Amino acid sequence: MMQAVIMAGGKGTRLAALTKDEIPKPMVPVAGKPLLLWQVERLKENGITDIIMVIGHLGDKIKEYFGDGEKFGVSIRYFEETEPLGTAGSFYYLKDMIHGDRFVMMSGDLFFDIDFQRMIHFHEEKGAVATLFVHPNGHPFDSDLLVLDHDDKITAFDSKHNVRDYWYENCVNAGIFVFEKKICDYVPEPVKRNLENDVIKGMLEAGEPIYGYCSPEYVKDVGTVDRVNQTLADIERGVIAGKCLKNKQRCIFMDRDGTINQYKGLVYKEEDFTLEDCTVDAIRKINQSGRLGIVITNQPVVARGLCGIEDVENIHKKMETLLGKEGVFLDDVFYCPHHPDKGYPEENPAYKIPCECRKPKTGMIQKAAERYNIDLSGSWMIGDTTMDIQTGINAGMRTALVLTGEAGNDKKYDVKPDLVCKDLLDAVEKILQID
Repeated sequence: MMQAVIMAGGKGTRLAALTKDEIPKPMVPVAGKPLLLWQVERLKENGITDIIMVIGHLGDKIKEYFGDGEKFGVSIRYFEETEPLGTAGSFYYLKDMIHGDRFVMMSGDLFFDIDFQRMIHFHEEKGAVATLFVHPNGHPFDSDLLVLDHDDKITAFDSKHNVRDYWYENCVNAGIFVFEKKICDYVPEPVKRNLENDVIKGMLEAGEPIYGYCSPEYVKDVGTVDRVNQTLADIERGVIAGKCLKNKQRCIFMDRDGTINQYKGLVYKEEDFTLEDCTVDAIRKINQSGRLGIVITNQPVVARGLCGIEDVENIHKKMETLLGKEGVFLDDVFYCPHHPDKGYPEENPAYKIPCECRKPKTGMIQKAAERYNIDLSGSWMIGDTTMDIQTGINAGMRTALVLTGEAGNDKKYDVKPDLVCKDLLDAVEKILQID
């Protein structure tokens, strides 16, 4: 049976207005009950009922409330730090408390609702020693970021203290993990250790397989009063449970060139990428709606030999950086590097035609639907060409044509969109009014 470890020893200085130093940070009330109880209930819903709580400051308050966990339908044991051991020093002792080969772990200041079994399956399928739950957020510019390869393997950490004179992917560690028990071997003595800087980076340098599980599900650090209030607002809006991937998701798929960014023909240089004026406001509305926002784009510039894969991905990093600076984010980006009439050079046969991903085929959309449990019949495709509209129709979605970019003048397909809109913002507003 899978076990869970909750790091519940935080003092919560930034939450002093709510805790008044009478309760520890993880016991801060959220919508009428302690944050830790929300966590325990979510774990129980996922079949995880064997819980270890690492406690410290005012830890007796946690023990008094939860006891052995029986009245909450779980089993709870405690490890009490007599002196602060950081976010990983307690692993020295946990190795004797963890029974199985792997366990899930989370920070005690998180409000979340996620499908743990999906994350655990990812961890097992990858053969990972450590899997970090990662997601985009609305402030990547002041967040520690992770760099992932095409297989979701973590290759580097990008500290928020770095001078970022480069474009970057909006990929943030959310504070939920799946670990093999052998991680405890990386803490050979009971001293203060930082989980990311001391342990996970050390594992990475040792060549251990460490992966990032990318998910749009709701995970929020509620370590400040403002974030508690944001979470309360999200609870009232009813968007939290709906984002759990146990539930079918609704998505707004968007074309890139001519829809999100200004149409300038084939964009293969980062300096040619410029957001449409309305894009930030449009994506903010998608983020607030609880729907997924995913880009689906053909990029034949690779097959044409105008640029390489790394150039396309750098343009996408620019897109994510520009959006992140405005507090908005995309849930994912899918692109097809093929060209219908021109194969890639022989030394790169993977990019030769035929392919199943190039629009108006639905390969990219089907991949997104499988990854994020998307209900395509309840989703939309927005684009500036008849090819985009045909793609949406082929995938069983409703469609919106925007009058930016090519404005439907490609005339490759004889199709009728469900909506004709001024621009991306107009399309998103009308879609949200309809649904």
